[in-house]
Parts: sequence; structure tokens; C-alpha cells
Amino acid sequence: MPQVAARITHDQEKWLKEFFKTKSAGAEFILPWAVDVFFRCIRNVSNEFSVAELKTVLEAHREVKLLPNQSKQAYLQLRVEEACDERGAHIQHGASKSNLEVKLRRLNDLQATALMIWATAYWTSKTWDGVALEDYVKVSCG
Repeated sequence: MPQVAARITHDQEKWLKEFFKTKSAGAEFILPWAVDVFFRCIRNVSNEFSVAELKTVLEAHREVKLLPNQSKQAYLQLRVEEACDERGAHIQHGASKSNLEVKLRRLNDLQATALMIWATAYWTSKTWDGVALEDYVKVSCG
């Protein structure tokens, strides 16, 4: 089985040791579970948005470094609002800013975080380098 080396805080390490037999056993459970939750969440959330709205969300995450402490719905709203106000991202992709804002407000933090991870991945993953926004939306959300 492939291995992943992750950096975790002392508190996270302590939690893994307390809740699982070993730190490794905890990591072996948590990581696949998190990946499954992410993909399930992104499939469900993406169905609520149009292609134009998802492209606007993608545009809002260009050159964004996603940090764990910013994994909240409010950060997603802020990034999209800034992209629309400063760069006209919604106009560029043909989305209604007001409709998009309403849909973003309905998301909980987990859903928003999944959407932010999905959007950031487009810009950072070598797999999607050179792939059109629309193709990424259709393939990863379809």
C-alpha cells in the first residue's frame, strides 16, 4: 500500500494516539475517509451550481494558497466576492453574482471547504495543467 508522509501538529498526533491503537492506524483510517468525504461532498455540492458559477469559483481561487485555518464558508464567500468585484470573474464566465452569492451562503463549512479544495486543485495539480476550466468542471463534477 502506498505511504504518505504528512505533517501534523502535536495535538493532532495526540488525538490520533488516543482514538486509535496507533498513530499510523489512525492516519490509515482518517486519510481515506477524508478523501471519500471530499469526493462525495464535491459531487453533491457541484450539482447545486451551474457550470458558469463553478468556473467563477475556480477563477476566484487562481493563485490562492488554501490554509486549514481558512477552511470556512466565509472565506469562500470572500474570495468569490473579491474575484467578482475586482476582476469581474462572474461576468467573464457568464454567472449571476447575486445567484452565486445566495448559493454560497447556503453551504456549510464542510461543503465550502470541499469546493475550495476542488477549486485550488485545478490551479495546483499537474494533472489539470492546460485543461480548460469548462473541461475540468465537466470531468470532475460530472
